[in-house]
Amino acid sequence: MHEMSITQSVIELCEGHAAGRPVKVVVLKIGALSGVVPESVEFCFEACSRGTLLEGAVLEIELVPGVGRCPACAKESQVETLFDPCPHCGAFGLELISGEELLVKELEID
Repeated sequence: MHEMSITQSVIELCEGHAAGRPVKVVVLKIGALSGVVPESVEFCFEACSRGTLLEGAVLEIELVPGVGRCPACAKESQVETLFDPCPHCGAFGLELISGEELLVKELEID
């Protein structure tokens, strides 16, 4: 489960930015095409945050849909996988615009 190491890295990053102050809320953005399972991150967060500045913090996850731009017709559309064809013209090779994100968007610190 790579979400455990991802969650540990997120906690370390947040602790560094908290500068010794307790963290109340962490907001993560997770893309639908990132390969990260949001439910697994939620599950790991409580265990990984024990004994840290994030213990007891609320984890909020914002899901970012996959969006791609077609190289043939230049239209943007939502995609479910990296290999979806353009729903407008059927072309392949969509350029991903969003959906691969994994980032800490916001911290609320005491």
